[in-house]
Amino acid sequence: MDLVSLYVDQVGANDLSRERASRHPALKIEPDIAGALTLGTGKLAVDGVVIVGEHGNYPRNEKGQTQYPRYEFFQQVVKVFRESGRSVPVFNDKHLSWNWEWARKMYDTSRQLGFPILAGSSLPVTWRTPSVEMPAGARITEALCVCYGGVDSYDFHGLETVQCMVERRRGGETGVEWIQAYRGDKFWQALHDGVWPKTLMDAALCRSHTLVPARAGFTQVFPSADDMRRLVKDPVAYRYRHADGLQCTVLLMNGLLRDFNFAAFVNGRSEPFSTQMYLPMPDGRTTLADFFSPQVNHCEAMFLSRRAPYPVERTLLTTGLTAAGVESLFRGQTRYQTPHLHIPYQAPKESTFWRT
Repeated sequence: MDLVSLYVDQVGANDLSRERASRHPALKIEPDIAGALTLGTGKLAVDGVVIVGEHGNYPRNEKGQTQYPRYEFFQQVVKVFRESGRSVPVFNDKHLSWNWEWARKMYDTSRQLGFPILAGSSLPVTWRTPSVEMPAGARITEALCVCYGGVDSYDFHGLETVQCMVERRRGGETGVEWIQAYRGDKFWQALHDGVWPKTLMDAALCRSHTLVPARAGFTQVFPSADDMRRLVKDPVAYRYRHADGLQCTVLLMNGLLRDFNFAAFVNGRSEPFSTQMYLPMPDGRTTLADFFSPQVNHCEAMFLSRRAPYPVERTLLTTGLTAAGVESLFRGQTRYQTPHLHIPYQAPKESTFWRT
C-alpha cells in the first residue's frame, strides 16, 4: 500500500510533509484536495482517503470549539467522488466535525453514495491493561471514564473510551437522551453529592499508571477528595443517560493523571469491571506514539476490503456527545436534551482493540 499524494492545508515551522516528500520522490504534494485525489488525471485515481483535520491555526467560536475543517475537507473529497462517478473508503481522524449538523451530513452522504467511512479516536483500538473485552450481551447499569485533557478535544477521547465498551451491552446501542456538564465548583459539589458512583471512580483511578502522589515522596496513599481538589484546578464532568437507562460519566481531571481509565458495573456484580486504554506516550527522545499503529491497521484493512471494521455510528454518537457537552457548559452547566442523538446500532462481535 503506497501513500501517493498529500494536500497540506497549512505549512508551519514543524511541518513534516516537505521532508517526507524529499525522501520519497513518488509522494506528491498537491496544491488542493482535488489534485491529491486525481493525480492529474481529472478523475479519482486513489483507492482510499485519509482526512486529518486537527493541526494548524483555526478559529475558535464563542463556545470554545476549534473550527477544524474536517467537514470542508470531506465536502471537497465528495465533490471528486461525484464528478468521477465512483467513490473509495474514507478515514476521518477523531470526531467528524465540531458542528453536529455537518457531522450528520457527513454520515448521511457516505450512506447515500455507498462508500465506507471510518472515524474516531485511537482509544478504542489501542492496547488495554488488563487486556480484556466487555462481554457481548453484558448487562451494564453504570459506566465511567477518568481521564485528562481539555473540552472539545480530549473529552472526545474519554467518550470514545466509554462508548467502545458499553456499545457491546445487551440490546446494543440505543442512543442518548440527555447530557449534563459540571465544571469547577459544580464538579466538586456533584462529587460530594454522589451524582456519579464514587466506587467506579476509584476503580478507574486504580487502573491509572500516572496517578499523581497525594503525598510527597514514594507513597501509595490513594487521593482523597481534598487531595483531588488540591491537585485538579479545572475539573470537568459529563454525565449522560442512554435511552435504555444506562448512565455514563466522563471525568476530565488534569493534574491528577494523564491516561484513560474505564470502569463499569456489569452483570449485577458489585465489584467493578475495569481496565485502562493504554497509550504509550512518546517522551520526545526514545519512544514513539505507537498507539497510532492499531488505527492505521484498521484503515488499511478498510481500504483493502471496502468494509469498515467497526461502525462509524459509534463516532457519530460520540461526536454528538462532544458537541452536546460543550453546549451544556455554554448554557450554564444545565441538562441538555439530545433527541438528535437517537442513534441505535449494534457493535461488531469481534474485538478490534490491539492485543499483545
